[in-house]
Amino acid sequence: MASIFTKIVNGEIPCHKVAEDDNFLAFLDINPLVKGHTLVIPKKETDYIFDIDDRELGEMMVFAKKVAKAIDKTIPCSRVGIAVLGLEVPHAHIHLVPINGIYDIDFSKPKLKLDQDEFLSIAESITKNI
Repeated sequence: MASIFTKIVNGEIPCHKVAEDDNFLAFLDINPLVKGHTLVIPKKETDYIFDIDDRELGEMMVFAKKVAKAIDKTIPCSRVGIAVLGLEVPHAHIHLVPINGIYDIDFSKPKLKLDQDEFLSIAESITKNI
């Protein structure tokens, strides 16, 4: 059965896309820790990030870097942190999270509740900065 991320790639489930190329997709996390929390995924479904071949993993990081720089221009923060957990969805993904301190990437924290207009505005702003 296809993962939720594969369904997003295939257009079966909507997302707030911020960047896309032939191999990767970046979109806002629907349960963000902070505004601008973005997921970067390979379009090809692979469960574990370290099962991705070296070339593709390198390209994924370069793609994520471009997205992180756009997030940094859009969302006031000290840095854009990166996290790879790999347990929530059986499709490799990278979390890009605007942070101001080392405890800002704590997935046990309550998630933000944003409305669709806020998601759309954030996604459009990040996209414009790519």
